[in-house]
Amino acid sequence: MDTQLHMFLFPFMERGHMIPMVDMAKLLASRGVKVTVITTTLNSIAISNSIHTSKSPSASNIHLLNLEFPSAEVGMPEGFEKGDSIVSPAMFPKFISASNLLQTPFEEAVMEHHPHCIIADIFFTWVNDVATKFGIPKLNFHGTCFFSFCAMELLRIHKPYNQVSTDTEPFVIPHLPGEITYTKSKIPVFIRDDVKNDITEFFKRAQESDSTSYGVVVNSFYELEAEYADCYRNVLGRKAWHIGPLSLCNQEIEEKTQRGKESAIDEHQCLKWLDSKKPNSVVYACFGSMTKFSSDQLREIANGLEASGKDFIWVVPKLDGEDKEENQNWLPEGFEQRMEGKGLIIRGWAPQVLILDHPAMGGFVTHCGWNSTLEGVAAGVPMVTWPVAGEQFSNEKLVTDVLKIGVGVGVQNWVRSLGDLIKCEAVEKAIRRVMEGEEAEEMRNRAKELGEMAKRAVAENGSSYSDLDALIKEMKSFAF
Repeated sequence: MDTQLHMFLFPFMERGHMIPMVDMAKLLASRGVKVTVITTTLNSIAISNSIHTSKSPSASNIHLLNLEFPSAEVGMPEGFEKGDSIVSPAMFPKFISASNLLQTPFEEAVMEHHPHCIIADIFFTWVNDVATKFGIPKLNFHGTCFFSFCAMELLRIHKPYNQVSTDTEPFVIPHLPGEITYTKSKIPVFIRDDVKNDITEFFKRAQESDSTSYGVVVNSFYELEAEYADCYRNVLGRKAWHIGPLSLCNQEIEEKTQRGKESAIDEHQCLKWLDSKKPNSVVYACFGSMTKFSSDQLREIANGLEASGKDFIWVVPKLDGEDKEENQNWLPEGFEQRMEGKGLIIRGWAPQVLILDHPAMGGFVTHCGWNSTLEGVAAGVPMVTWPVAGEQFSNEKLVTDVLKIGVGVGVQNWVRSLGDLIKCEAVEKAIRRVMEGEEAEEMRNRAKELGEMAKRAVAENGSSYSDLDALIKEMKSFAF
């Protein structure tokens, strides 16, 4: 009898969702689990590259299974198989419809390959039905932390924002430890506005799908947010396993470089530049793959970075078909000449974990997506928090109010993709706060301590290592 546990992993087709689940696949494979990653044809290229850069022999435990993305059936052009490649908001409902049409081929894959359990992204709500049909456990992966999921869920259930008279009046989130205050303007519109449409219903179903899943797998570690892990299990009454930080499974330079997408900069050139800088002296600014700042906002960031006087690496998106001249027209005049040797601009994808792990790194200006936030924590780097949308405002609360390893740049409003306009003076001030003086030193010490805790959590007998063992053991009890 074959006693190797076989898991299906099904990440949502968006880079921030795929990256941690590919890391999860590597981690599970290293513990002897056979893993099949389900994805679409175009997305399989980056996933395959990421898996095959691993020198571990356990990579042979990972298999890819491609489903054809049904673009034509929903009236989408070919080639848009990632959420972050969709530039028009009007196309997103079609993307959701296409994602839902994957149910039939996914069912066929389950019938053919007989996995013992499924770990699926929270956005594939219909996977619950498939798992029930075949009598196998299905675990959710929602790509965020215990703190933020508890905060969003308690906001959705109790609706405390209906008790305030303005968007800026603070209120306490009920039943969430720590007396955490929030404002209506920072709540995702799909929770805040009682509007029913395809998109709000999609997010609502995703939020609710936890209660019908067997449990959840969380990219976090217990020591980081113990009160909130307990809140998730005890207040919300759900099963959960914390197995992160998942990014720490990437040990080799090549693994860190190929993670997610091929880097837009040669990793050796990047490391050589960082090697020339003093410890804790460089600011790294990156806002994720879904943020689409205006030219005005990019100009304010440039001016803020320059005024701070710090060395920096700044990642800016390079849009398809955009030439260098167009890509520079938002920069202040003479900026690149003045910043030569002091600032490194990466146009496109950056090897973020490689950069954050370098001793020269002193501060991280981040949009507070959970992958980036946890990578900052694991690297022991204090943060300037600049949330834009999603659950990023609650991730900011964890960093600034609970962990006290960062300062906010001052964003007040949840605005999908474009963000809330922040002036250069606020950028400069926040950077100086995490880089200079006694407050910065205290934040840096706390951040480094958390970074050490993160490494201990994933090491043998650590909290995440042990929870992954417990998860595998429980899934085996269903299988054999």
